[in-house]
Amino acid sequence: MTSNQPDVWLRGPIHGMPPLLVPLAQSLMQAREDATRAVADVNEAVLRARPNGAASPAFHLFHAAHALDRLMTYARGEPLQDSQRRAIVLERSGDFDVTRDDLLEMLDMAVDRALLQLRCTPESSLLRDRRVGKADMPSNVLGLLYHATEHTARHVGQLITTLKVIGTGP
Repeated sequence: MTSNQPDVWLRGPIHGMPPLLVPLAQSLMQAREDATRAVADVNEAVLRARPNGAASPAFHLFHAAHALDRLMTYARGEPLQDSQRRAIVLERSGDFDVTRDDLLEMLDMAVDRALLQLRCTPESSLLRDRRVGKADMPSNVLGLLYHATEHTARHVGQLITTLKVIGTGP
């Protein structure tokens, strides 16, 4: 993960990844690299900072990891587990006491699980109907997989922007 490497999408195919899902995998891998690089030298106080009431950098890491996990659960057609519902409550409260290393590990593990799921997702299943959330909203496997990766990338971007606003960004 050196800075002289090209972006993940320019590094070529990913062995064993269904071809239609390679761009999604590359997006997740890029988000993980960007997040890790962004917070490499950030202290805990900066992670908790909320400039002008904005969400903290810690929130963006926590939420990116847990939302990715939830969206991948919906893509599998499974209901959320109690631990996933508890994470939603923690996200909303902002009352999670975890270190930078814990947050990076959460994101890293969520991305690893998502990549494994992408690798195991048959392309023939991408248009299968799926339901999302308490409201039971309609989607399909591809829509959920796409949104999971886009949402993760968006929060990593917000993490980086927030760090720049605070004055410690990459």
